[in-house]
Amino acid sequence: MSHALFGERSTIQARALYLGERIDTRNLEQTNRLALSPLLIPSGELGYLALFRYGVVVMFNIQPLEEVTVLKQLEAFVQQPFERTESESLEMRLGERELVENGNVTTREITVERLQIVADILAKSVVMAHYETTIARAFDAIEPIALAMQQHRFGRDKTATLMQYVGDTLLIQHKMVGRVEITEKPELLWEMPELTRLFGRLEDEYELVERHNSIERKLNLISSTVETELDILQNQRTLRMEWYVVVLIFVEILLSVYDIFFRHKL
Repeated sequence: MSHALFGERSTIQARALYLGERIDTRNLEQTNRLALSPLLIPSGELGYLALFRYGVVVMFNIQPLEEVTVLKQLEAFVQQPFERTESESLEMRLGERELVENGNVTTREITVERLQIVADILAKSVVMAHYETTIARAFDAIEPIALAMQQHRFGRDKTATLMQYVGDTLLIQHKMVGRVEITEKPELLWEMPELTRLFGRLEDEYELVERHNSIERKLNLISSTVETELDILQNQRTLRMEWYVVVLIFVEILLSVYDIFFRHKL
């Protein structure tokens, strides 16, 4: 109940931060935890942290000064921290019926399980926001490549750069499917199906499925563009090698003719 978790508070703030590539939660699991998937532990005067191994922390009822302390304490557990941190916030409040609107959640009670559902949605949302920014930069980078192909202009060999784009694309897809499981429902819903409606409303509010599909389409377009450019570069190299062979054969023929002619003269 909300009374047990947050005293007499009827409204709390939830804030998600994507801190880095991974958070080592194993040592933190030994603390006084309320739940394990995601890991939910008490923090601050009357707050809680939901920690995800893929690098996100969701803070519930953590005051600004407490947040500074929390982030400082988490530094030792964050692997490959990001220079720019994506964030997402919402407000949870008690009400007569469950509603999700304008980024706020109204619920009849604030329980550990509801905190887990909210944390799952916010964590996925900040991860996708991070990927959306990354993909936008990649689009800016490949636009000149697509324009060059349209105008049949091919400059110096950019294989290393193009292979990096391919690697980045595959890595994002791996993280979305393997680590974060954007389109998967949390296991908690199997145990508490009554929370499915809350999860569905939050999922719709943050457009997780639509954003995931949009990211997939953009990744496929980036991958297709880069692979096409790599094929063209490979074909150019093959054509150059063929011309080198032709030139060598021609030179050999000239030398042979010269040799025959020179001997005939003698």
